[in-house]
Amino acid sequence: MTPSPAVTVALPVHDAAATVGATIASVVAQSFRDWELAVVCNGCSDGTVAIARAAAARDPRVRVDVQPVASVVLASNRALEMARAPLHARIDADDLMPPGRLAAQVAALSARAEWAGCTGRVVHDGAAGGMARHVAWLNGLAGPRDIHDQRFVDSPIANPAAMVRTAALRAVGGWRDGDFAEDYDLWLRLLARGARIGRADGDALVWRDLPTRLTRTDPRYGADAMRRLKHRHLWEGPLRRGARACRIWGSGPYGKRHARGLLALGARVDAFIDIDPRKIGGRAAGGVAVVAPEALGPPDGRLTLVAVATPGARAEVMARLAALGHEPGRDVLPVQ
Repeated sequence: MTPSPAVTVALPVHDAAATVGATIASVVAQSFRDWELAVVCNGCSDGTVAIARAAAARDPRVRVDVQPVASVVLASNRALEMARAPLHARIDADDLMPPGRLAAQVAALSARAEWAGCTGRVVHDGAAGGMARHVAWLNGLAGPRDIHDQRFVDSPIANPAAMVRTAALRAVGGWRDGDFAEDYDLWLRLLARGARIGRADGDALVWRDLPTRLTRTDPRYGADAMRRLKHRHLWEGPLRRGARACRIWGSGPYGKRHARGLLALGARVDAFIDIDPRKIGGRAAGGVAVVAPEALGPPDGRLTLVAVATPGARAEVMARLAALGHEPGRDVLPVQ
């Protein structure tokens, strides 16, 4: 084990005896060899700790820490404290690393000093319905610009597919605890500070969406909590705590939920934009006027949030706004 490895792989784990052995084996099998694995067992009551310690006995690059409290935030920050490498990769205890992942991500970050981190292609075994659409969306984000501009649609990075410069993680204080998804909050904070996060070539993750994972069982990862988190970051960032007004394209359920949440924070929502003639001229979400798209002109300082649900409609709206001179990320942001 080198005293200063190139990559620290963080593996927070809680009661995952059925899967963690395969996860550790996928790290050990990496074609890139200069790594350390920080396994943080948090609040484990099954055989997880024994499996991790057996792996450490076989390979000194595996380091095990045991914490009494079951907390993914505390475990993630403990792994960050343990990290001795300049690059910090993440894997979860029910997922797998394709063998070339670390090599591809190290090469990408070595070639692009301006990137704070990178992700890669997510492979999902048996994805269907909403999860299949989410994975397709993730894999369609081509690079830093897409990841930045679409950050309020959903988390633009699958947490266990990421590699980030350790200094960048420490600069934002690592992960925060609260009534929100700690990984999405981290990406929004990094992107708000101007971090550029790109894509490495190849597969970064085999995502096993088991029914026991936190995204399926914990309300902090549910739709309502995700929306509240988006609103807080919109309020603190692009809306400048009320100094900048916004309009919402779409007065359907998505648009109304966003309007109500933002208004509750004190945001100025000037109007809904809608193509439905039955809605135009009316009011929604407690009094916000609904206007036709023809009311829009060139950028005027207000932010337009695109909140439409029909497949393909978001791209059409974004193209229409672009034709008026609205720049994605500056004048217009898609939300969901």
